Amino acid sequence: SQPFINISFFQPQSFLMTGIPGLEAAHGWISIPFSSMYAVALTGNCLILLAVKRTHSLHQPMYYFLSVLALCDVGLSLSTLPSTLAVLWFNCHVISFHTCLIQMFFLHSFSMVESSVLLAMSFDRFVAISSPLCYASVLTNNVIIRIGAVIVAREILSLFPGSFLLKRLNYCPGKILLSHSFCFHADVMKLACADITVNILYGLYVVLSTVGIDSLLIVISYALILHTVMGLASPRERVCALNTCVSHILAVLVFYIPVKGVSMIHRFGRHLFHIVHALVAYVYLVVPPVLNPIIYSVKSKPIRGAMFRVLRGKDQS
Repeated sequence: SQPFINISFFQPQSFLMTGIPGLEAAHGWISIPFSSMYAVALTGNCLILLAVKRTHSLHQPMYYFLSVLALCDVGLSLSTLPSTLAVLWFNCHVISFHTCLIQMFFLHSFSMVESSVLLAMSFDRFVAISSPLCYASVLTNNVIIRIGAVIVAREILSLFPGSFLLKRLNYCPGKILLSHSFCFHADVMKLACADITVNILYGLYVVLSTVGIDSLLIVISYALILHTVMGLASPRERVCALNTCVSHILAVLVFYIPVKGVSMIHRFGRHLFHIVHALVAYVYLVVPPVLNPIIYSVKSKPIRGAMFRVLRGKDQS
């Protein structure tokens, strides 16, 4: 007789999201700073978008890239806001399987696009410092549109297979608890009762081919920028040139440090307390959208002035 082969396939209708482990009783209080940070992130980034749109003097490549960065931060915040506040406010932990996959796609998409935009901004700074006279002719509107199209196409092609790779997996009936109040690819695939080698390799490929390459090229860009700046004759010129990069450098650090932290913890930090995983993930998703508008409004006088004019309802110039 032939041996019995179990060909059953289980795919859960929903997952259970986790808030902050060990602090469930304080979720109501914890929701206050979270709600405040989401409000600051959405308000600040929307102000940047309005300021750039209404101020003709800001219709330059650097501020176009900043607008896309702000748009990514808005998208990143809106991707996690409903599920996070549902858990903290209403103790609603259920998210359907397909909603989880959609949230995961948008969450990773906006994150990866932000990484690419930061790379584009480093290229912008390199051209502005190394060839200031050719800046306008190199970074034309057509070039910026092409850069944007390449960024979007790369992220869609990279992330589109992720949902299908998760849908093909067989899941354990009693294993539906996520580690966060939102869906990560690495978090969802760990709930499968199947070989996830392909998913692991796919996740590694996406990280290396997007964030990994972007961060390496940003480092190379700043090495070239530093080489150019050191060739300037006047110390004052060097300081002025580097000062134009401060906002971007801070934005890069605010984004990449949490990204690397999340990636390292998911791969090597399984022994750490669950609260550490949760806090690092929240820092990665909430802090950059909050800090980016603050960084650029403090360090960039044109942006700061344009934002104040938007708040006062004055005509832009």
